[in-house]
Amino acid sequence: MLDLLSAICYLSAISFPVTKLFGTDGIRGIANEEPFTASSVIKLAQAVAHVLAPAENQLKQKVIVGRDTRASGDFLEAAFAAGLASAGFDVLLAGPIPTPAVAYLTASQEAAFGVVLSASHNPFRDNGIKFFGPDGYKLPDELEEAIEKRFYSPANYVSDSVGRIRSFSDATEHYVTFALSTVPKGLSFKGLKIVLDLANGAAYQTTPLALEHLGAAIEVHSAEPNGTNINEKCGSTHPEVLRDLVLKSGANIGLAHDGDADRILLVDESGAVLDGDDILAIAANSLVSREELRSKTVAATIMSNFGLDALLHDLGATLLRTKVGDRHVVEKMRQKDLNLGGEQSGHIIFRDFTTTGDGLVSALQILAIATQTNQSLGELRKILTKFPQELRNITVRQKLPFEQFPTLKSSLESAEAVLAGKGRVVLRYSGTEPKARLLLEGPDADQLRSLADDIQAEIQKALGQGAE
Repeated sequence: MLDLLSAICYLSAISFPVTKLFGTDGIRGIANEEPFTASSVIKLAQAVAHVLAPAENQLKQKVIVGRDTRASGDFLEAAFAAGLASAGFDVLLAGPIPTPAVAYLTASQEAAFGVVLSASHNPFRDNGIKFFGPDGYKLPDELEEAIEKRFYSPANYVSDSVGRIRSFSDATEHYVTFALSTVPKGLSFKGLKIVLDLANGAAYQTTPLALEHLGAAIEVHSAEPNGTNINEKCGSTHPEVLRDLVLKSGANIGLAHDGDADRILLVDESGAVLDGDDILAIAANSLVSREELRSKTVAATIMSNFGLDALLHDLGATLLRTKVGDRHVVEKMRQKDLNLGGEQSGHIIFRDFTTTGDGLVSALQILAIATQTNQSLGELRKILTKFPQELRNITVRQKLPFEQFPTLKSSLESAEAVLAGKGRVVLRYSGTEPKARLLLEGPDADQLRSLADDIQAEIQKALGQGAE
């Protein structure tokens, strides 16, 4: 089990300055640049081992290590496994597998903790490291801070024993069997034609296996990873690709994951794109109708559309908002004992089954609803009426406090005054990329674009150039 007391002791005992390692979702960086060099990853593994399972509590514990399909995952996996084995842990290498699979396997295999090497939806040169505790949940802030302290400490972690490194050869089968168990027994997807865009990422085996088992006819795209093509003009960050594939094939449904398959994006039979808010709306409506929405509350982030608030109000339920990041959603769900939550970006948590965003399990739940109600995805999505939104991702040179730029502050205040009582403005920095995220929401799309143009211009003057 995680030794939280040891973590807190390290927080108080070590006083030297520390560079921030963890962002909103683990550690991110560029392969072969600090801290993603082989030597630093070995040291990081040893630091993690020391904090999450101190030597005095270590009795040949095992760790599950999974990764996505990036070429850099090979050497990072080898380095992290070496660091863990040198610290006395037995390491089970699950290979390329979705992030939520590692969360599930960590708990089901009673591992000390789980490790995922992935940069999710980022380009192939990037990589990242995420951790799951023995219960399958992401680590709390206190433990991440303790790992940072230990990593930057000059002390070495020396073990009296060494661990072994082995392949977890049936990890994929274990995970797929679990995912299938979340679907009502005897339910078949026979008659559905589903187009899959798997982002040349970690789900290239798991999602096809699960859907074929349930009888769906599938057309698979971007499922040939070569180490450099992950997320390249494919996957959930490129919905236009999936839309075109669905319309061309005449499929009932399109389904796309990101590189590590903890997200899902859907396209209906008409080519309309369904994001995380649509999926939450469909799921919430189904759970309410079955009287299974716990506390009649859904957790989502500040980025979710206000239309979701209105729908839940009509259903006699409530939307509880959190900071951006699926870990914050999960934390709130655990605090309030909720069973449905997620992000507009497609991280959906069906907490009756999972401990983190799971693209495959989420897909299976929506497909099950469509099959059981005998409705198309297009019919199901009509339940949610969205407010117009304008979202800008603006590249910045550095992440300085927005408040220190008077003209930017004035532009934000003007937009908020215009939208007062009718909309909102949200400006924040990405936790994984050098970008500012600007969201405006209100009744008039043209007005939102004009306001966003003004704010974006001020951001670019103050902090950098470029937008997408």
